[in-house]
Amino acid sequence: SIPLLQAARRRNSLSLLGLAEAELEEQFVRGDGPGGQATNKTNNCVVLKHIPSGIVVKCHQTRSVEKNRKIAREILQEKVDLFYRGEDSDVFKEKKASEKKKQEKKRRAKENLERKKLFKEMQQLDKK
Repeated sequence: SIPLLQAARRRNSLSLLGLAEAELEEQFVRGDGPGGQATNKTNNCVVLKHIPSGIVVKCHQTRSVEKNRKIAREILQEKVDLFYRGEDSDVFKEKKASEKKKQEKKRRAKENLERKKLFKEMQQLDKK
């Protein structure tokens, strides 16, 4: 139903699979997108590859290389966990739970809208 690797990037996951530094291939490249000179002159975008699974993560969220390295490792760890555990992964379970909450919120909003419409119709009938 949900593409597994798109569910990654959840911070509250507790029991993720660990990553060995020997399994990682790291590169620093120029980032893309807006940012002008700050983006075009520095190689602060981190490309991290998990060699056994072939999963690649690119992180260019901050101007700091160290912060991007840390963020890239967190994202990669979650994606690797999803890759190996699939639907048993905590990341996947959290994504499912948040989707369920969102659907419930939409359902309640729709019910409230219907109640308001009925109430207005009743008011108009009472006036006549």
